[in-house]
Amino acid sequence: MPTVYLLRLNHNGYAVMIIGTLRLEFRLHGVFSLKEKRKSANSLKQKLRNTFNVSVAETEAQDSHQTLVLGVVTVSNDTAHVHSRLSKVLAMVEASTADELVHADMDVFGA
Repeated sequence: MPTVYLLRLNHNGYAVMIIGTLRLEFRLHGVFSLKEKRKSANSLKQKLRNTFNVSVAETEAQDSHQTLVLGVVTVSNDTAHVHSRLSKVLAMVEASTADELVHADMDVFGA
């Protein structure tokens, strides 16, 4: 039996694309070099990619060894799914990292 995909369309007949972004800012204690920061950042980024199938990149403060800012992005055709996925990312980050989460911002576009 063939797979059937349902596609939501907007009023112009185009597929609906909901983009969700999450900005995470950490203060890193006990990190004294960019190499240590990169090791911590790469571990967290890979964990988020593997667990949630999201895109993750270090977006700011690349030259600061005590501040880490990550951008997390997901795309879907369902606003609730985007909110749910990014909320789960935030919950996992809060629960699993020893680094201090200073600030988190979530935005959803196309809703």
